[in-house]
Amino acid sequence: MQHAEKAISSVRQQSNRAILFYSTGKDSIALLDMIAKQFDEVVVVFMYFVKGMDHIERYLRDAQKRYPNITIIQKPHWNLTHVHRNGMYCIANPDIKLKTVKDIDAEVRIQTGIDWVFYGMKKADSLQRRIMLMGYEDETINSKTQKAYPLSRWKNGDVLRYIQYNNLPIPVQYGKKASNGVGFNLDFLLWARENEPNDLDIFLKEYPMAKVILWKYDNSKKTA
Repeated sequence: MQHAEKAISSVRQQSNRAILFYSTGKDSIALLDMIAKQFDEVVVVFMYFVKGMDHIERYLRDAQKRYPNITIIQKPHWNLTHVHRNGMYCIANPDIKLKTVKDIDAEVRIQTGIDWVFYGMKKADSLQRRIMLMGYEDETINSKTQKAYPLSRWKNGDVLRYIQYNNLPIPVQYGKKASNGVGFNLDFLLWARENEPNDLDIFLKEYPMAKVILWKYDNSKKTA
């Protein structure tokens, strides 16, 4: 906890405003609580796969109510440029310019005039992230790019204990995998069909070809 507080304090000494990339997952839920208490303004950036799903909007409304000093910006997820250009469960559009999270990061900095950006990445997430974070100052700060990773040394259990202790919203667990989210994956589609059928309708209205994922699953259960 002290390691995270030190990173947040280091950024706060340089700016009273900050950007947070927020996914409604456990790491971003915990990190938002930490930095919203320290900065005068936090711009929360949510990158949507399909906009307007009820269970996502509930998290965003809760965050806005819980932290009056935040501003929420919704951006199309950078991965959607790859989805639409390659025609993944949609009609391909080869004219679309591919983007990365760095492009969205740059767009938001220009839009808001804020220099420092927070991310909820942890070394425990993957080997790739571990290697990346170990190359930064105290494993939390990249002064060159003005990015901060206060949770770098945390484990998943640490994050969940923080959420419970501070009575924060419990994140959705779409499946049993460590990383999960909205997208063309069976875990999300099954979860939505069972728990949020309206959101499944919203998703399939945007990407009707994704119905084949559920069709294959249902068909395999019949023939098993």
